[in-house]
Amino acid sequence: MRRALHRMAAFSLLLFAGEVAAACKDYVPGQRPQNTAREDVGADYDKIIDRGWMEFAVYDDFPPYSFTNDGEQEGVDIEIGRLIAEELGVEPRFMVVAADDNVDNDLRNFVWKGPLVNGRVANVMLHVPYNEDMACRNDQVVFTGQYFNERIGIAFDRETYEDAPTPAYFRYDVVGVENDSLADFYLSSAFGGQVRDKVKRFPTYTDAMGALNDGDFGAVVGPLIQLQYGARANSDRIGLSDMPLPGLALGEWTLGVAVRHTYRQLGYAVDDAIQAGLTDGRIAAIFERYGLIHRAPDW
Repeated sequence: MRRALHRMAAFSLLLFAGEVAAACKDYVPGQRPQNTAREDVGADYDKIIDRGWMEFAVYDDFPPYSFTNDGEQEGVDIEIGRLIAEELGVEPRFMVVAADDNVDNDLRNFVWKGPLVNGRVANVMLHVPYNEDMACRNDQVVFTGQYFNERIGIAFDRETYEDAPTPAYFRYDVVGVENDSLADFYLSSAFGGQVRDKVKRFPTYTDAMGALNDGDFGAVVGPLIQLQYGARANSDRIGLSDMPLPGLALGEWTLGVAVRHTYRQLGYAVDDAIQAGLTDGRIAAIFERYGLIHRAPDW
């Protein structure tokens, strides 16, 4: 899968329910790197205000969150970045990035250290999942500004299913997923592997939802917002529902932002901007403009 978030490699130990360890139990912090050039590791709050602009890292080709339309950057995360910049009184700029193998690598590459080539990082990274275990592993990063709760759901053809199907249906029926996504991992392992041969994998959820809209099969499982966005042209025929996945420990997660640990004042300012947008309804309105339902984070 193309985006690290939905590969969920960072959450792989939490895929199936079991004993949950206390936060940061047995975690030994690594050495924080001090040899990265200052100009490559972001900017503090005062510098951002003085120069009049800030830069956000956003994932490439990731509708409805961040994508290019007629040469213009659009999407929920793009508009949230603009909201944050407006609250701080600066210009927003966007660094469009390709996901690495997991979220930890993305945080290293785009938040606190920078890649080996052209090692510059962004001031703020959008669309970062919050998880205590991830926060323990990435102590060079401040996780803040939670703005949305994402969850696994299902899109289904109402002509095929009267009500939303459960995972057991897919022992017999084809189901679409994005390759190497959390839904792919779960369904490929469910019921002792009985569903594996019925899982049809696509490069992206845009492709999977296109096939569902074309009537190639009856259901797609994945992040509910991406399914909702993909179903918008056929909302009368395509149903949407939450999808309880027995044994899955991580069926819902909170999305927020990340800043480098040395720039906590910036993190506070960004969090205040997001809180203002949640309180006055501007963030919910962003989701609504894309035909999506906003679910406020559970603090």
